[in-house]
Amino acid sequence: MEFRQLEYLVALADERQFTRAAELTGVSQSGLSAAIRSLEQELGTRLFTRTTRRVEPTQAGLALLPYAREMLTQAASARDAVVQVSRELSGTLRVGSEQCLGVVDVPTLLERFHRRYPLVEIAFTQAGSHELVAGVRDGELDVAFVATTEHVGALPRTELGREPLAALLPPDHLLAGRSSVGPDELAGDSFIDFHPSWAVRRLNDEAFGALGVHRRVRFTVNDVHTLIGLVDRNLGIAVVPRHVAAKPQAARLSAVPLRHDPGAPWVVSVVTVPWDRSGSAAPHLLELLDEVG
Repeated sequence: MEFRQLEYLVALADERQFTRAAELTGVSQSGLSAAIRSLEQELGTRLFTRTTRRVEPTQAGLALLPYAREMLTQAASARDAVVQVSRELSGTLRVGSEQCLGVVDVPTLLERFHRRYPLVEIAFTQAGSHELVAGVRDGELDVAFVATTEHVGALPRTELGREPLAALLPPDHLLAGRSSVGPDELAGDSFIDFHPSWAVRRLNDEAFGALGVHRRVRFTVNDVHTLIGLVDRNLGIAVVPRHVAAKPQAARLSAVPLRHDPGAPWVVSVVTVPWDRSGSAAPHLLELLDEVG
């Protein structure tokens, strides 16, 4: 039983699909599937049942899961303890993030950083991506996790992942259940969308505008769950990144892939100040990205 196999087990149990679990753990779907099969062969039992749509843990998988979580937690704590006694780090780390980025778990990352470097004071800001990039450029933030490639300029930027967009529809919508939908087919609907400082709003505006499709944005929100709730109450439709449409709160809704690629996919990046201004804390946060995912 290998450490990475346990990481894959936990990710697959949490996400219930190979695509998302592979993205979170930084491995190919085939590699993740092979590792799970190898673990099942070693234990002599199936750990997951697989269908065309979802993956569900078996009773054996559910029995193993808490032990796998505990082993991963203990391993992370052991690494943190070693780093803590071997590296003294203090000061302030100013971090910003857009809400619900999907490909990076910012709260877990900050928790891990605080445990490893308890003397560093973390100042956290949540805002739209364009505001966050401006904060890094103006020296108000050291690190920002954003969903945009715009206005970054010469700031150091590392892409963390990208996703397609999907139309999030009420279950009784005429287009619900379709295999895909084009922006022109949505033109007559009322839209629920984020504030213009959110990157996905800019993507939507540009994608529909480029096709000459007029959108009526009736509700403007700054919260993912409010957006989902408004769609669920049949007050409009939304175009969101795939991971938002896959949230448990949206399980009753219909997520239909957007057929038109809107110029560029939804891209999540980490943007930092130039290293000559960053001090010592920001690079240490980025070191943890591979461990947290």
